[in-house]
Amino acid sequence: SGHPFNPLAGPLRSPARGVYETLGWNLPHWPQLQQGAQALLSWYPVLRVTIFPDGREWIAGRPLPAELSHWQQQGICAWLAPPQNRSLPTHKTGNYLLPWLAKQQAGDRGAQEAILCDPQGHWLETSTGNLWGWQGGCWYTPPVTAQALPGIARDRLLSWLRQQGIKVKERPWPGDWVQSLDFLAYSNCVMEVIPIHRVICPWGQLTYKGMTSPAGN
Repeated sequence: SGHPFNPLAGPLRSPARGVYETLGWNLPHWPQLQQGAQALLSWYPVLRVTIFPDGREWIAGRPLPAELSHWQQQGICAWLAPPQNRSLPTHKTGNYLLPWLAKQQAGDRGAQEAILCDPQGHWLETSTGNLWGWQGGCWYTPPVTAQALPGIARDRLLSWLRQQGIKVKERPWPGDWVQSLDFLAYSNCVMEVIPIHRVICPWGQLTYKGMTSPAGN
């Protein structure tokens, strides 16, 4: 309850349409998909929708993470993963091997998330969400490039911040620039917004402040 990122709020079709066009898949039966998802929402707060090349769909439900409230209030530790090239990173496909491996390696180091970067060292996203930073009265998020997934929660947050008149910019995140951020977080539709208070890097650690308001107050 009180979860603003309902999986059925907003268009279901736009994030996936690019996959169908790229891979030549058949479109699913959208009304049937929405009907099935609505039925499962009575039992599960989180739904994962998988669509197959022949147009069939599989909807699975799961609970929210047990630690979610603690992470939202206290923040987490993240690990900066080595640069890697991903397969079709701008599309929500079933190929999550590289982000999954990065998250597992982060866990081995006592971190809850992994931060992914490109070969030039620019921070792109986390293994499960999009990055946000606060500096000088403005929110920043990395631009959607050929190496990053355009998250649904990211799009909604961008729209909400602009509607509220809160300054927000999309810009590249080079490794030296991220050290000047006051606040760091990541977002996705399940976790909403999770602060990142510490990042384990090859050269040491970066620490970030907490924040009590999305407007930066």
